[in-house]
Amino acid sequence: MRDLPPTATLRAFEVATRHTTFTSAAEELFITQSAVSHQLKKLEDSWGLQLFQRGKTLSLTPAGAALAPLVREFFSKLETTLADLREQKGRVRLRVSTTYSFALKWLLPRLPELARLHPEILVSLESTDKAINFASADSDVAIRFGHGNYAALHTEFMFREQLFPVASPAFLAGFGIPAEPAELLRFPLLTRDGADLVPKWDAWFKQVGVNTDVLHESVRFADTNMTIEAALLGQGIALARSGHVEKEIHDGSLVRLFDVVFPSPAAYYFVCPEGIETQPHILKFRNWLLAESQQAQRSYR
Repeated sequence: MRDLPPTATLRAFEVATRHTTFTSAAEELFITQSAVSHQLKKLEDSWGLQLFQRGKTLSLTPAGAALAPLVREFFSKLETTLADLREQKGRVRLRVSTTYSFALKWLLPRLPELARLHPEILVSLESTDKAINFASADSDVAIRFGHGNYAALHTEFMFREQLFPVASPAFLAGFGIPAEPAELLRFPLLTRDGADLVPKWDAWFKQVGVNTDVLHESVRFADTNMTIEAALLGQGIALARSGHVEKEIHDGSLVRLFDVVFPSPAAYYFVCPEGIETQPHILKFRNWLLAESQQAQRSYR
């Protein structure tokens, strides 16, 4: 740390790396050309490195070119963090990573209650379907869908969903209501593509004892939300997870077909780096999240 120069000197270096003369760098800094030259010479002497090739125009030496992006990143992160702290106005920011479908369908509708209970926590949602690496990610905590085997992370079980067919009332009015699971084979079935963690129609039919060789699939969709939206539009019957259709089942825009128990093999887990789970704002979020999860789990049986 003894080699770190004053911030003003680093700023002079950062600005000079973006200009071709000390004069134009000085104009941006609102100081004299000689002041810029003096600061950079002092920096070079302090570090024992030549940072610029001086001539009619400035150019960076290999050492200067290696250091320039590091110094730019330092100022960029400093400015971003200061702006963030001013925006928070005394609140603690909690960056939560989760999948887009889970955030949209399950977490977002519940966040107003968290804000009511803990107005001091400012939640920042980040959505991705990729497994999180806290070493390279900016998130503080994550909610993940899987089997709970997250090495070197603090992991807590949240809840497990049920899978069942759903359709819109308009679709059922036009096609009829199937009396038994085997009748679904003559209906257009909506399927979510990919994601082996989520069972598809063949697994559900096996669960209910129906042999299937060919399914009457309508369209395959890239994500859960598109599949549910297609069911809402009356395009077919979707195999839904309970946490993704709470609102639709409650308001009647989707109808659950058959009272078959089929728990998802994967579940939702709260994860974070070991040791930070007891930080006050994370502990408050954990306690709230797990209480909401327990309540949801009871309704999913």
